[in-house]
Amino acid sequence: MRTGRKSRRSAAPRKKAHRLPDVAVLIGSLRQNSFSRRLADAIARVSGPRLTFRMPDLRLPLYDDDEFRDAPPESVAAMKACVSAADAILFVTPEHNRSIPAALKNTIDWGSRPRGQSCWAGKPAAIVGGSIGLRGAAIAQAHLRSMLVSLECRLLGQPELYIHYTPDNLAALESPGTDQVLAGFAAKFEAWILHQSERRETRP
Repeated sequence: MRTGRKSRRSAAPRKKAHRLPDVAVLIGSLRQNSFSRRLADAIARVSGPRLTFRMPDLRLPLYDDDEFRDAPPESVAAMKACVSAADAILFVTPEHNRSIPAALKNTIDWGSRPRGQSCWAGKPAAIVGGSIGLRGAAIAQAHLRSMLVSLECRLLGQPELYIHYTPDNLAALESPGTDQVLAGFAAKFEAWILHQSERRETRP
């Protein structure tokens, strides 16, 4: 028997609009036209509108715990502010003597101090890199990964990106094949950032 009442359909839940994830890009090589910087620029280019990138200056003084007695150096404070404000971190590293460059290690040390004020803990992060060695900075990336896990970064496990290059094939970073690989990495990284963000929002 009909009651004459119109059935009400529940409205579909609206999807929450996400702003573009903001990524702090830490480039281990300080040289202006280094392969690492060009790799970071290439990832930013193929990412299109999905991610925004900020590249803080890593020309920091050598880590000295005494510097925190009053206030950290301005360059350190600026780096930590950039990382703290970002939704995620992308580490781009070459390989120096089977490990990461001194500038990157120095940045990690500054960012982890003072105790209890680390800018790394809880941040979604990913690692990429390249070198003229056949392993494509694999050893440096392994060292960096062990550091970041201990600092409680939420590291993207896959895909891993190791690039072997020579000084005369830097243009390969602009090839269609390389663009496809980098775009695939950027898409996975974006999904990882959003996943970690959703996990934080749903925690009681």
